[in-house]
Amino acid sequence: MKFLKTKTLFLLLFLPMLCVNAQGELKSVEGYSPNIGRMVYMLEDLKDRITEQVKDLDQSQTDFQYDAQANSIGALIMHLVSTESYYQVATLEGREWTAAELESVGVAGELNANVNSMLKGEPIAHYLDLWEEVRQKTLAAFKTKDDAWFASNIEEGLNYHYIWYHVMEHSANHMGQIGTIKNRLPE
Repeated sequence: MKFLKTKTLFLLLFLPMLCVNAQGELKSVEGYSPNIGRMVYMLEDLKDRITEQVKDLDQSQTDFQYDAQANSIGALIMHLVSTESYYQVATLEGREWTAAELESVGVAGELNANVNSMLKGEPIAHYLDLWEEVRQKTLAAFKTKDDAWFASNIEEGLNYHYIWYHVMEHSANHMGQIGTIKNRLPE
């Protein structure tokens, strides 16, 4: 009986969310090996959900910090751009950032007061366009890899799948921060 109540409660709480977002099934995206395709699905799902949260922000909302230590939404999106670019170049291309890449996307590798002060005055579309540009490179590079590569070790105990899991989980973490900041935006 208790199991049935738990199952019913679960369905009542989560079914509306699943129906509204048309989620609930992890799929492998066509054109990729199965495991990479599932990672692509998750990365794209998170990017779409974050984009949906922020795409209509005005400039003051994009730059808003609720206190001196907080990050702005613009800085957080740029941080996601920077993180994905770093791992894309390191794992998919096997190289370090060029000086131009470091200057254009590396600035937000770390989030701190200095970075937050530098990342002001750009519309949200600027950050989303950069993210889309980086993502397209990631997707194209993933098409050249297979699941054997994905499971292979970079070093003992660390494989490419885990690295990209980290990129995905990083996005999910910052999606929560973005939601918190949006909840604190001035009326």
